[in-house]
Order: sequence, then structure tokens, then C-alpha cells
Amino acid sequence: MIRKKILVLGGTGAMGVYLVTELLDAGFELLVTSRSRHETDRPGLRYLQGNARDLPFLRSLLSNSRPDAIVDFMSYSTAEFDARRDILLTGTAHYLFLSSYRVFADSSPLPLTERSPRLLDTCGDEAYLATDEYALAKARQEDLLRQANQGNWTILRPGITYSRNRFQLGTLEANTLCYRALQGLPVIMAREILTKQTTMTWAGDVARLMVRLILSSSALSEDFNIASAEHRSWSEIAGYYAQFLNLRLMETDLSSYEKIVGRPYQIKYDRLFDRMLDNTKVLAATGISQSEFTPLRVGLERELAAFKKQPCFQYPDLALNARMDRFTGSRLPLAGLPLKQKIRYFLEKYRRIN
Repeated sequence: MIRKKILVLGGTGAMGVYLVTELLDAGFELLVTSRSRHETDRPGLRYLQGNARDLPFLRSLLSNSRPDAIVDFMSYSTAEFDARRDILLTGTAHYLFLSSYRVFADSSPLPLTERSPRLLDTCGDEAYLATDEYALAKARQEDLLRQANQGNWTILRPGITYSRNRFQLGTLEANTLCYRALQGLPVIMAREILTKQTTMTWAGDVARLMVRLILSSSALSEDFNIASAEHRSWSEIAGYYAQFLNLRLMETDLSSYEKIVGRPYQIKYDRLFDRMLDNTKVLAATGISQSEFTPLRVGLERELAAFKKQPCFQYPDLALNARMDRFTGSRLPLAGLPLKQKIRYFLEKYRRIN
């Protein structure tokens, strides 16, 4: 029997590494793109080195491989996606687009269903709407799919997803959150964010949902919230990090947090909203039940234990660490860092603030 071929664009990230395993176990043949070189001895899996955002590379991929389905983890500007939409849709029988729960507005009733209002359609902030910030870009790209002449697409909206090397607290990523916690340095968080409810799902559970949707005729021209229904406050999640990672949390006011961390739109139009997701639609489509999802506390404990044995930090933000150290009165150990990074840290830490 000829195996179906799946092309995964950008498949080495937090969700992709689990999706690849699930797809192989399900009997698919896989082509996975990555900008860095990867080796594998697993039958049916081939890594292709290159930037899937590069149009010549993408065209070559599709003409040479003719995949039965494409799972697209790439992050595009709206203009970039507009230029690629028809190429992607005509290059396969089923195109799965990774959008985000962040497209949703702050709305009632909760939890958020696939038909809940989106920021793009309801927000009155003209300055924000003039940007192509992540939540707006994803919503605009959803619209481009709906406006296409072909209906062989599926929109997937994961919530916050944690994985072996990806952990979040508020707007902080692992390269700050875990980096500081493992060195005994305090991490700041705005009190206003800590009170909000959020949804975090283990990447392996997200991957299982995705596998059930790939090449499913009932998933065509549909959108799905692919997340657990479990939700917790950021304060509870900070408690898990304290227990499993020895996190020392320093609460701040929102203004101080924004000045130190940045990301004002992500804070204002996401982390200050309660984010509970309704996953009824995807459970019905996949036959998976909520009881099969990994409880957040259990999943974080397991993934953080593995992470501590082999920490991996992608590009620690020394400027952000310097601002956090200035606020908390701490100091990041700089031994072993290149001189240029040390200079950047000190310039930012002792920068005069008006």
C-alpha cells in the first residue's frame, strides 16, 4: 500500500517534534523542512534543509514532492501569506494552517468557541489595527483562506502550548523564565496578568488532535480550537514553576512590567484577557475525549524535569535580563559569555532612564 505523504513546513519546533512522531506512528511518509540540518534514521522521515518562507524553495518542494497534505507551522506577514496562499492550496489535497487562539477578542460568554468574536473584527484601536501584529496577521490570513477559490484548507487554533523546550509565564518565554529560574534569579510578573485565566496544552496532545484531522474530509473548510479545556490562572501556573523549577517570582505593577518586558500589544490584547477555550468541536471531529489530555500540573512537572537534565536556551535576551536585574537588584552571571554580550548587558542595566 502506498503511504500518504505529508509535508511539514517548519516541523522542528514545540509542536512539530511531537507531530512528526505521531504521524510516523500513524503510517505516514514525512518530509519536514528546517533551516538547520537534521539527521534521522527513522524510516519514512526525511528532513529538508531550507527556509520554507523562500518562494523558490517552496515551489521546488511542491513540484518535487507532491504531498498529499501540508501542515504549515511557518509565521508569515499578511503580504507574504497572500503571495503564497494559492501556491500552497494548489500544491496539495489538504492544507492545514496554524493560526492562534490569540485572534479572539475579549468576549463573553466564555469559553471561546470557533465562532467567538475576533480582535480584527471588533477592536476599535486604530493604531493597533494599522499594524500586522501576530493576532491580526493570523486573522487576516484566515480571511485570505476563506476568500480562496479552493476549500481544501483547515484552520487550526492552538492555545498556549508547552513542550520540552518551550515554557511560558505571561509574556515571558523559556529563554528568560527558565534561564533565570535555574540560576536562582527572580522573575517579574504583573499582578494584573497573574489574576487572569489561561489555557496551556501539552504539545503531544495537540499533535494527536492534528493527526486525526489531517486528510479528513470533515475537516475541509473548517476551523478548530486545538487545545485542552483545562484552564488555570497565571498565578497557579507560577506556583507550578516555583515547585518544579524553584522559580522566585517578584510581582510588579503593570506599567513597570511593560517598561521592562515590552510586548505591549500581546499584553493588552491577550494576557490581560481571560483565555478559556471550548474544544467541543475538535473532540467531536477526532473522537478524542477531554479525559485523555495531560493535566497541566502533571505535564509541566514531567517536561520541566526533562528540561532540567538537559537545559536548552535559544538566544537569551541579555537586554531584557539586564532590565529585570536593574528592577530586582539582582545580577546575571556573565562568565563564559562573549565580550559583546557582556557589554550589551552592562549598557542596558546601567542605562539612564528618564
